Amino acid sequence: MKTRTNHFRQALSQQQQLGMFSTLGSNTLVELLAGCGFDWIMLDTEHSPNDMGEIIAQLQAMAAHGTSAIVRPAWSEMILIKRILDAGAQTLLLPCIQSADEAREAVSYTRYPPFGVRGVSGSSRAADYGLNTDYLRTAADEICILAQIETVEGLANLEEIAAVEGIDAIFIGPADLAASLGHLGDTQHPEVQAAVDDAFRRLRALGKPAGYLTLNEAEAERRIAEGIAVVGVATDTSIVMRGARSMLQRLSQR
Repeated sequence: MKTRTNHFRQALSQQQQLGMFSTLGSNTLVELLAGCGFDWIMLDTEHSPNDMGEIIAQLQAMAAHGTSAIVRPAWSEMILIKRILDAGAQTLLLPCIQSADEAREAVSYTRYPPFGVRGVSGSSRAADYGLNTDYLRTAADEICILAQIETVEGLANLEEIAAVEGIDAIFIGPADLAASLGHLGDTQHPEVQAAVDDAFRRLRALGKPAGYLTLNEAEAERRIAEGIAVVGVATDTSIVMRGARSMLQRLSQR
């Protein structure tokens, strides 16, 4: 057996990819959403109750579809990242990267010695339980790392973070960025939007793929039109909530 091709990483610099965040820990819901045609679904463990068993179940549910899986660890931490990679994830969204040193350290968690510090297991799910005897040699070729910048400090160090070898894209996190700028809960504040616009301008100048999540449809349309490489347009909670409320509002007016 061969190490699976990371189609998300392959497409990163070639085409725009639209996706969503999954936070409810349901493999059945993820299976349904993957069938809807999203390019990617991010499985969250930072702000969600997902544990490793649930992440594996969701990865299995998505495997039958062409939707790429991204997993966000609860933090950029060696053991958390090791476990998620061993579970079979190939693309990681690493939260709150604020400096080039933090980015280099994060990359080291995804590489086996002598290039990093990832613990070695040749019988993990990622290695097809030992059936892929080439996994240890080829794993790094298919790993994709998105560094999430979501603070004023991270923005100040954006160019240095983007230049770190092994960082494939920069994902701007507007919610925490808004809080860092003093506008908690208001991602559409002019100062927040100006900071996001400036970050994307700087990333375009570097030729570095950029990512973003917004639940504001008007902004989503604008970011798609701008050519942002990785655009999150919804969460599972926003899809369910908006669908349910819209249906009830229509029916209650009859």
